[in-house]
Amino acid sequence: MNKTKLKRVHELFLEFNQHRTSNKNNTGKLSFESVDGQDVYNITAPFVSAGKTVIAGRVEPRDKEHSSVMFFEQKDGSWYPVVDAPVFKLQDPFITFINGELIFGGVEIKEINTTNINKRFEWKTVFYRGTDIFSLTEFFTGPVGMKDIRLCDLNNGNVGVFTRPQGDKGGRGTIGYTEVSSLDELSVEIVDKASLLENMFHPMDWGGVNDTYLLENGEIGLLAHIACYESDDIKQQRHYYAASFKFDPISRQFNSFKIIACRSQFKEGATKRPDLTDVIFSSGLVEDNGKTILYAGVSDAEAHWLEISNPFAQSI
Repeated sequence: MNKTKLKRVHELFLEFNQHRTSNKNNTGKLSFESVDGQDVYNITAPFVSAGKTVIAGRVEPRDKEHSSVMFFEQKDGSWYPVVDAPVFKLQDPFITFINGELIFGGVEIKEINTTNINKRFEWKTVFYRGTDIFSLTEFFTGPVGMKDIRLCDLNNGNVGVFTRPQGDKGGRGTIGYTEVSSLDELSVEIVDKASLLENMFHPMDWGGVNDTYLLENGEIGLLAHIACYESDDIKQQRHYYAASFKFDPISRQFNSFKIIACRSQFKEGATKRPDLTDVIFSSGLVEDNGKTILYAGVSDAEAHWLEISNPFAQSI
């Protein structure tokens, strides 16, 4: 068991505020065209595929939750849909590379009660693989009710699997970890049985992994989000922060858990609802000319970037 002191999200935020150095001069907003006035948020960081630098983004009307994921490329300072690229009925896209193969995924939402009163939804994380964005095929679907499943190449040839169960096992949302020998070994049973990272979240707080980075020393650098409700009241405002930590896949212990960015560091902008004003959803990190750039979804309505200090203190 990790012996570090269990801290509330608001305590971690106070610590972050005491030493943060980033400012609004080192941030910007991404502009999207040809999306019929819809919002684009909860993007991936830019990545190279099929000879193009692209991002995937959640495309959604401001007053709805039903979204599509589209791929975009930059032209003349704005991002445009990639011609002939696939479009997926998903939310919150993510990408990684396993043994050089592109792994793409997102959250599939299904409405299971069609009445206007007490609508219910179920969600699953769906994974695709391919040589590039034009050749993606579905290969795995996670357990019902689980978002934020992420994969990572490991030095021992295995694939690290980070999970985020909720409910009886994970409360409001806790991170788990397991390994498989290959992508073909992934199963709902293996994901469900992943061991939880203990002493990370207070029962009233929650979080999940957004992206993974295999570090030079064999540890995994994790870009994550952590969250809570104002006054622990689900009817009040939500607070989502970008966070990071390191994980040793041999000892199965984590360290250096901290907040790395908050909403007020980004430019002002739109919000989907009043309770989502203080929300950022970590997308990915990119090193550019010695600078570390965090990409993020902001207030469930926009996509921004922010220059930060490298949270892993080495090349990602």
